[in-house]
Amino acid sequence: MRVTHVITRLIVGGAQENTIASVLGLRERPGLDVRLIAGPTTGPEGSLEALVAGQPGLFTLVPSLIRAVHPAQDWAAYRELRRRFRQSRPDIVHTHSGKAGILGRLAARAAGVPIIVHTVHGPSFGAFQGPAANLVFRAAERLAGRATTQFVVVAHAMTDQYLAAGIGRWEQYTRILSGFPLEPYLTAQNDPAWRSRLGLAPTDFVVGKIARLFKLKGHDDLFAVAPGLVRQCPQMKFLLVGDGEWRTRFEELARRTGLAKHIVFAGLVPPAEVSRHVGVMDALVHLSFREGLPRALPQALAAGKPVVAYDCDGAREVCLDGETGFLVPAGDRATLAQRLLTLAGERERGARMGARGRELVREQFSVQHLVDELHRLYLRLAARHGLAGRAAAAH
Repeated sequence: MRVTHVITRLIVGGAQENTIASVLGLRERPGLDVRLIAGPTTGPEGSLEALVAGQPGLFTLVPSLIRAVHPAQDWAAYRELRRRFRQSRPDIVHTHSGKAGILGRLAARAAGVPIIVHTVHGPSFGAFQGPAANLVFRAAERLAGRATTQFVVVAHAMTDQYLAAGIGRWEQYTRILSGFPLEPYLTAQNDPAWRSRLGLAPTDFVVGKIARLFKLKGHDDLFAVAPGLVRQCPQMKFLLVGDGEWRTRFEELARRTGLAKHIVFAGLVPPAEVSRHVGVMDALVHLSFREGLPRALPQALAAGKPVVAYDCDGAREVCLDGETGFLVPAGDRATLAQRLLTLAGERERGARMGARGRELVREQFSVQHLVDELHRLYLRLAARHGLAGRAAAAH
């Protein structure tokens, strides 16, 4: 059975790591010929292309498949994808992310691909943007939705949002959690030497955040409450893992507010090194206003760290309020500050939350579980669409 995955770009990010883990894992299954198409990787977030580019026959770059809306380039990308699908004749096209999700599904339908799957890693419409943009993106998602055989969602919240927008039917949605390598997080240590290297003292209470330094990620809210937190808890430090277009702005803000000694900019960290940074955190905050199910949350929980998260999208499916951390209404800075002070003052309570979170994540977030669920879904869809022989060969 031939399967082609399509994603807009391979930057360092949860959706991209999920896609690469899926492709590499599925390639190991007998009877599956799995390939990956992506557009050019641009921006300061870093690239994951090296993980797939060196494997013969796996990765194809389509230069016109860019993230920004560009009618001429988008038409060229659509035509190129359609041409490639007609040439390679995949049984399944599986798309990811906004641009690749729209163009890839429409091109697959035009090329006569029998099964078209789309993973919703995060919503393309919602309160995080204006009415005009939402109108356009909802319309595009409805159009592509009519070409979609099955939706994969990383959180039940995505199903609810897409059905409410009139996209697809309930039976077309399957939740498959975004797996990641668990072992480095399960064994992460609060390494004093690594703390020292980052400028963190053994007695510091370290609040970590893993996110691109860009809009909608909630850094502004963290910077807004940080001065008051530091006044009440002088040993509180903030470890920001990630890079992005707004880094200079935030560095200047830290200097201007007198927080330079309390905020550590770790910069772009390779995925294999993230667990080491999580190990020295005492708690993790996730304040994104748009994200399907942020993998930073299960990563922190796997390391036994309590989490504080805005109640957006799928965060509540792993941040169980009062059980694995604290869920905060989006934008509620006062409650955010209160919850962080609670964790700083009640270390044993935070440890209990982290331990409960580790149990939850260990059961559900392995790469093996992700790949197993996708493989089972492909087999069911193949059998349902009269590709029983190919499904049996892939079993």
